[in-house]
Order: sequence, then structure tokens, then C-alpha cells
Amino acid sequence: MPYSSGIKALVALGIVAAGALAGLLLNGDVQTSLVMLVCGVAAVLVATAGGDPAGPLDTAPAVAEGPGIAEVLEAIAEPVLLIAERRVIAANSAARTLLGEHIIGEDVRVAIRHPAAAEALLEPGNQEPAAPIHLVGLGTREQRWEMRVQTLSDGRRIVHLSDHTGSYATERIRVDFVANASHELRTPLASLLGYVETLEDGAGDDPGLRDRFLKIMHGEARRMQRLIDDLISLSRIEAEKYRAPDNPVALDELIDEVCLELSGAPRAADVVTEIAETLPVRGDASQLSQLLHNVIGNAMKYGREGTPILVSLVPEGDSMVRLSVTDQGDGIPPEHLPRLTERFYRVDPGRSRTIGGTGLGLSIVKHIVERHRGRFDIASAVGKGTTVTALLPVIAVIKT
Repeated sequence: MPYSSGIKALVALGIVAAGALAGLLLNGDVQTSLVMLVCGVAAVLVATAGGDPAGPLDTAPAVAEGPGIAEVLEAIAEPVLLIAERRVIAANSAARTLLGEHIIGEDVRVAIRHPAAAEALLEPGNQEPAAPIHLVGLGTREQRWEMRVQTLSDGRRIVHLSDHTGSYATERIRVDFVANASHELRTPLASLLGYVETLEDGAGDDPGLRDRFLKIMHGEARRMQRLIDDLISLSRIEAEKYRAPDNPVALDELIDEVCLELSGAPRAADVVTEIAETLPVRGDASQLSQLLHNVIGNAMKYGREGTPILVSLVPEGDSMVRLSVTDQGDGIPPEHLPRLTERFYRVDPGRSRTIGGTGLGLSIVKHIVERHRGRFDIASAVGKGTTVTALLPVIAVIKT
């Protein structure tokens, strides 16, 4: 009876929802629980729609076109397809955007043009959830997808595609970071060990040679110290990035302090300041000081000898200030500009290491600006110089 079928359908839907909720509570995976719910709802809708659920393929589109299945599929943000006898009978908008509007009615191996997907979809359906299939290059060459296939009770299958490009990129960055940090620490450490062994073998008996070796060892140890300090700073800034600082900081006074501290540094250049009257910045004084040390210090290191460094601070509208540091150095080729804030990225590795760069300075600056909810930009012209700009929010004055 229709009434009895309706009661059964409601009970079945309740059981499916309870199972999905239990899965969510147990493993915390929202997408997997949502797909479980879709699979269960689809099975109930198909089972209660009347007719033979295991019938020939030409009756499947009539079932798939029911508003229940279509609406459930559309509720999922990631691509989901419903297939029967290896043909796509329904797909949500995310799947059609990724694979094309033409996929409805096509062989699923044609719709998802990937060897690993085709091999998995040729296997007979199994009620047990299959292991995820990793697909590289589906959509664009850089994208990484994970495909899961779930078989329904009537033999039809749900194909769920999950975009893992972001997590893959994050893992790649982590691996590169660990490799680069290890390399940067290993190089001075190997140098230190080599000089220690040489001194132990008798070179220390020559006062002049001993002093020269000790000077080199001191430089290598300071290089390691700078790198470790930068790594700790970067880790601390990233840990605090979701907590915006809100202390008032007089940036004009901080600029004067930093310029005075850097005036005795090697390769020190004349620093010309153009500071307009501005409101205090909403920020963290120690991190803003670190930002100024890195940016002005870089301008001093890479600017041409005998040329001045220009530091300017001007209002930018009612809510921001613009901090700019300009040098008259050799400039940076345009192909390097997008990567300057990557950790350990150097335009000229040899020159950077010679003048004491760790390869983390601009990455630290970018994270500090982001934590302050500001904007960061680097503009450069080869042969003319480089300008680094940071827009930072100020503490608004309440007008009465």
C-alpha cells in the first residue's frame, strides 16, 4: 500500500540520517558523512519509487529525474555523480562544471577521463565502501582529486570527487620547508665541524691561522643563530595570525629607532625619511620593529653603494597608513617578484648568503602584515631599484 510504503520510507530515511550523524560524531568527517547520507537517501528514493529497481537502463533516467535525488545531489558542494550500468544518469552542478554539461547519459569512463578512475569503475559494485582513488590532473594539471565510489542497494553507484589540491600544496610546502631548513642548518654546521677538526689536528698551534679559523667559525655560528631566530619568529607569527593585534603603535617613532639601530650596520647607507602626521597603527610593536628591520635592512644590503634609502610614511585614506621603503639597487627581474615571499627563496643565493641573508626575511614581513590585516606589495625595475610597500590599519579616532 502507498501509505505503508510512505511509512517505511520515512523510517528508512530516519535510520540513514541517524547513521550519518553517528559517522560524523565518530570521525568528524563532514563530507564523508554527507555522502553517506546522500547514498542512503538515494537508495530509499529509488526503492520506494515503484517498479523494478534493478530493471533495464532505459528506465533509470526516469528515476534519476525525480526531484528528491536531484535536490540531494545539489546539496553537496563537491562533484557527485549517480551512475547505472556505467552510464551517468545524474550529476550535480559541481560535477557538470568540472567534467562538462554533456556528461549526463555518457559512459562514466568518458565522463571522467582518467585511467585510474576507469579502472576502478570497471570493477563490479560492492556494498562495502571502496578505498579512495587519487586522481592527478583531473580538471587542470595542478589539481589533485580523491574519488570515492559507493554502491547502492539497487546496483547503482555514487561517485564522489573531493578536491585535495589545497592539502597537497600545503604538504608540499611543509616538505620543502623542512628540506630547506635542514640544508640551511647543515651547511654552516658542516663548516664548523670541519674547522674544529682542523684545529684539533694541530692548526691551532699557528696563532694567525687559529684566529682566522675562529673568525670564520664565529661567522658560521652567527649565521645559524640568525636562521634559528628567524625560524622561531616565523613559527610564532604563524601561531598568532588569527589573533589581530590591537595595541596603539607610533610607527613614526619606531622608524626613527630602527634607522638609528641600523646606522652602525655593515654597508650602512644614508636613510632619508619622509614622515607625515599619521594616526597610531593598530599593531604589535615588536613585530612591526622586526618588519622595519627586515625591509630597511634589505634595502641597505641590496642598494647600490653611495645611494640613499628612502623611507616614507603617509596616510592612506581614513583607515590605513602607507609605509614604503625604496632603494636604488640593481632591481629584481619580474619573473622573481611573485616568489620573493616564499621561504628560502633567493634571487641570487650566493650573494644573499654572503651578506648574511637567511631567505626568510620577506616571508616574515608578509606574515606580519597579514597578521595586522594589512596589504603587502613589492615593485621593482631592473637597473633602477625596488620599492617595498605595506598598508597597515590605524586606530580610528571616534569623533564626538
